[in-house]
Amino acid sequence: MRLDRFLSNLPQFNRQAVRHLLVSGQVAVDGEVMRDGLYEVTQFSRIEVDNQLLQAGKAARYFMLHKPIGVVSATAHEQHRTVLDLLDEPNTSDLHLAGRLDLNTSGLLLITNDGQWSRRLTEPRSRLGKVYRVQTEQPITAEYIDVFARGLYFAYENLTTLPAELIIESSHSALLTLHEGRYHQVKRMFGHFQNKVIGLHRLSMGAIQLDLELAPGQYRPLSAAEVSSCWG
Repeated sequence: MRLDRFLSNLPQFNRQAVRHLLVSGQVAVDGEVMRDGLYEVTQFSRIEVDNQLLQAGKAARYFMLHKPIGVVSATAHEQHRTVLDLLDEPNTSDLHLAGRLDLNTSGLLLITNDGQWSRRLTEPRSRLGKVYRVQTEQPITAEYIDVFARGLYFAYENLTTLPAELIIESSHSALLTLHEGRYHQVKRMFGHFQNKVIGLHRLSMGAIQLDLELAPGQYRPLSAAEVSSCWG
């Protein structure tokens, strides 16, 4: 939200008062005087007027989890353990998932309380590559590479998938890079060749790679570099 709009929404200020406060340097954001009413503030911004605290600002939290098979990518579930159950953190109720993984899919899962950041990671127009290691029931041939690079038509959504890159590692294993996240997309793409996916593991999202030192079920906070990497 714009700073001037944030202030105008408060009952004690009207738009004229807000303009005066900004011009006179009475507004501070994160400890710095801010005169630009168009400056974007978030729930994490500390906002003060004449040293009166209007919003303390939450601490932004970002975690990388090595999701194990059999754990649900959800914040709550009646039947299964969820990924939030794996976190030994306070106030997990304000956390959400930046992209999900199926019950039987493992690998990198990102968890945060920053909605703007997670939208950047997951919205299709960001085109951030997501890399998966895929294991299949039948052999993977060179034909898959060309078909995935052209895109596949999904009749249910009436769309053609974005070009995807496939690197064949062995007869039954490959690395697949997607730039979108359609419903069961990997399984449906390999299903085009009547080839069942029997193993799926996410290695990276954008520049953020799964920490190889994390065992399934373990997690760690993201570094500042990892957090900022999705903004390019």
